[in-house]
Order: sequence, then C-alpha cells, then structure tokens
Amino acid sequence: MDTVVRKKSPRAPSMPLTDALERTVKLYEKEGRHATSVDVVAQGLGYNDSKNGRAAQALASLRYYGLVERPKEGYLAVSKDFESYQFAPSASIKRDLLIKMLTTPPVFAELLEKYEARLPSDATIKFDLIQKGFSSGTADNVVALFRESVGFVGYYESSPAAVDGGDEEQSDAVVAGDVDYAQTPQQQVDSRDALSDQVEVRRQSLVRETSEEMVRIPVRLPKNRQAWLEIPIPFFEADKARLKAYIDLQLTDDEEGEAED
Repeated sequence: MDTVVRKKSPRAPSMPLTDALERTVKLYEKEGRHATSVDVVAQGLGYNDSKNGRAAQALASLRYYGLVERPKEGYLAVSKDFESYQFAPSASIKRDLLIKMLTTPPVFAELLEKYEARLPSDATIKFDLIQKGFSSGTADNVVALFRESVGFVGYYESSPAAVDGGDEEQSDAVVAGDVDYAQTPQQQVDSRDALSDQVEVRRQSLVRETSEEMVRIPVRLPKNRQAWLEIPIPFFEADKARLKAYIDLQLTDDEEGEAED
C-alpha cells in the first residue's frame, strides 16, 4: 500500500500580532534583551520547556514577526525593533514599527503586496494561501489571525495622521506648546485640562468614523494600548453570541495550554 505523505504548510505565525506582542512584553520584563535559553524563554511564557508543541509554535511566531532573534543556537533574545517599539516617543513611530513587524513574515508580506488597497474576502485570502501550499484547515487559521493583525496595525489607514496616533501627536504638541507658563501652577493645570478635553473630543470624532457597512469601536487595554472592534451594520444578536464565543474560545485555548504544560 502506498504511504500518503502529508505536505507541510509553509511557515506562518500561529497567533495574531497582538498576542505575540503581549508575550514579548512578558519576556522583555523578565530578561530585557539578554540572550536566554529557549527553555527558560518557554517557561517564562507559561510552558514547561521549548519542546512542547504549543511552546514551539509560540516561539516560532515571535521569531516570524521579528520580535525575538536567535543570537546563537539554543538561545533567544528580544529584538531591538521590539525595544524601539516599547519606548517609541510617538504613535507614528510605533505604527511604522508595527507595519515592519506585520510584513516580516514572508507570507504576510506577499499577501499585503498583492492586496494594495484593501483586504478581499476571507474566501479569496484562503484560496491564495492554498495556492501557496497551505492546507485548508491551516489556511482558515492564518486568514483569521492575518486579518486581525492587519486591523490592529491599521495597515490600510491613509496615513499615520489619519489614525488615532497621528492626532495624538498633534494634540500632545498643542498641550505642550500652548500653555502660558506665566500663569500660576494651578492655572497651568487648568489650561492643560481644557486642552486635554479638546484632544479627547477630536479623538472621539476619529473613533466614531462609520460607513454603511462597518463601525469601528475602540477598546482600551492596559499600558496605554488600544484595540479596535470592527462591527458590521446591522449587527444581530447571533453575531454578538458568535463573537463572544470566539473570544471565550481563544482564552480557553490559552488556559488549557498552560494547564497541560
């Protein structure tokens, strides 16, 4: 009987960029940019060692995004790009670094080069991935995390100034530059508060951008981070239940992985 050889899918991250960044933050807090054995890195991410299948996938994903590098065999270190992202002085610099991370996996770079103006349907992306050698099941997973990562970065925004970060840079400059330092300290505080309110109004005007098909809703996260939910209009009760189930499933997968390890 002939043996069926299963073709291995091309290399691609197994998690969205948001998750990869969160895990790299944990690693950076523990080790800085010091070269660390892969087993210690895996343990820092909640696994027993690097030989665990889920751990190997997680570590590979961090490398695919360029968040960690391998200075020598058996060791990993947080990349300079991640450190630059952590301490970037402006949102536009952060966004440029995020785009660099997003386009570091070759398969993502190829897809984004092909989809110049916007992402097509999931079915089209899946078809293109299958043409590249991905299995159907793996392609489904890659489509989901690819779309999530693209949305997180705001890759198709017209310019950094068009997203929240660009407005924040301009607003920060206003707050820093328009305060009259001849005022008393309390007057300066009041002036800054008033300007901050103006900044928030402009920020919310950007947040509420809508179209006939989609509305974008901001979700504030710890450490001055922000996520976006893109909700289709109309949004039905069944849609909400499915979205909640998907989020719960992602959290369950992480918890089960940690329990198994």
